[in-house]
Amino acid sequence: MGDLQRQQCLVVGGGPAGLMLGVLLARAGVRVRVLEKHGDFLRDFRGDTIHPSTLEVIHELGWLDQFLGLPHQKVERLSADIGGERIEIADFTHLPVQCRFIAMMPQWDFLNFLAEKGRAYPGFTLSMQSEAIDLVWRDRRVTGVITRDASGADERIEADLVVAADGRGSVLRDKAGMKVTDLGAPMDVMWFRLPQEANDPQDTLGRIEAGHIFIKLNRGDYWQCAYVFDKGKVEAVRARGIEAFRADVARLAGIPEPRARDAIASFDDVRLLNVKVDRLKTWSRPGFLCIGDAAHAMSPVGGVGVNLAVQDAVAAANLLWQPLLYDRLSEADVMAVQDRRQWPTRVTQALQVFAQNRFIGPALAAKGDLKPPPPMRLIRRWPILERVPARLVGLGVRPEHVSRAIRAADGRAASAAAGLRAART
Repeated sequence: MGDLQRQQCLVVGGGPAGLMLGVLLARAGVRVRVLEKHGDFLRDFRGDTIHPSTLEVIHELGWLDQFLGLPHQKVERLSADIGGERIEIADFTHLPVQCRFIAMMPQWDFLNFLAEKGRAYPGFTLSMQSEAIDLVWRDRRVTGVITRDASGADERIEADLVVAADGRGSVLRDKAGMKVTDLGAPMDVMWFRLPQEANDPQDTLGRIEAGHIFIKLNRGDYWQCAYVFDKGKVEAVRARGIEAFRADVARLAGIPEPRARDAIASFDDVRLLNVKVDRLKTWSRPGFLCIGDAAHAMSPVGGVGVNLAVQDAVAAANLLWQPLLYDRLSEADVMAVQDRRQWPTRVTQALQVFAQNRFIGPALAAKGDLKPPPPMRLIRRWPILERVPARLVGLGVRPEHVSRAIRAADGRAASAAAGLRAART
């Protein structure tokens, strides 16, 4: 086991929640180390939607122009084909923010951008190929983690606070003995790519018909696609054979079948997402905090998972940077993060479960013709109502803003001031 190391904050998981928290804390002068078990961020079929509220956070940090210089596609409106009828669902162009659109961007570009920003701060460390395998406890308080690198060597890292941002299958959440409440989901999803051609319509489109839901997300030179089916029926989908699956995909995507055949040689080209909607009753233990999917797994409905994770990170940074920086972190400080973020999470999940139970589940079980549900018929009749789902999806419930102190910091002056104060005491 390697030499003992100590951090003010140790973040486990280099996803949107973990990296955003690490960068914000480091900007405020906190010594923070982020652990990522993989060697890079290049994993496909992760959330690609950078919502207006997340873009607003990047704007508040002064990075928006540089961020939007990365390849992305702007989605100003969301629409769906429901039972053969095209319905405009959300119009983001009226939101009271800097960017009135969703930016479709591969998540690895977003994460690499955050990692680059973090490295500019002296207190920030990103450790790749460093997998957290256990917690370190002292007197019923979490004081660090045990990690394992690619060579199999273990390292003990101690910290004033350990933050689990390691996703819906969080190892550290399990090690802390935290119980998860499952809210249920009626569907699972198969993700895959389809090549994009010059004459393809460029809008992001959902197609919903009796027994099928299909989503196409514009990735510039290809479509990232989601084939939604009844929960737990993956073997039934596979049993029909790859030819039947490709035929369904071609019809739902509106492309020639040879293009689907070229893109999907076998089910090895398809990735299964086991959809979960769950949350922790308690997000923390002494010295330990869960955020993002580790605290609450979100349904794909609305594509809000990345947004919720970033909002958790912003709230946690706002509440914890001073206690961490000045070595006065209390259990109440850590619990305050859940107090701040629990209500938005519950409301968002309630809306997702409502959509699942009242529309998605019935659509997948339906036979024959499918009609748009009453809320969407109202939106079609009164287009101004498109602003309501736009606000819920684009901004979320009680969006977070980076504190003025963190915005003004550069990661150096605050750290030096904290060191001087510690020396005097």
